[in-house]
Amino acid sequence: MKLNSKGQVTIPAALRERHGLHEGDEVDVIEDGNTLRIVQVTGSSTRGQRLVRRMRGRASTTMSTSQLMELLRGE
Repeated sequence: MKLNSKGQVTIPAALRERHGLHEGDEVDVIEDGNTLRIVQVTGSSTRGQRLVRRMRGRASTTMSTSQLMELLRGE
C-alpha cells in the first residue's frame, strides 16, 4: 500500500470483507508503540441503520401502509 498525498490508504477488499468493514463505517487509528492499528469504532451505526436513516421519508407513494401490505401479500 502507498500513502496518498492526503495521508489516506486503501484497506484491501479481502481484509474489509473478513473484518466486516463497509463504506461509511467509522474506524480509529491507534498508535501502539511503533505500530498503527485500525480498529472499528464500537457504538457507531451499522450499515443497515445508516441505510434506513438515509431512506426514511423518501417514499413516493400516496398508498397507506395497509394498502401496500395488501398489494405485497396479494390479498
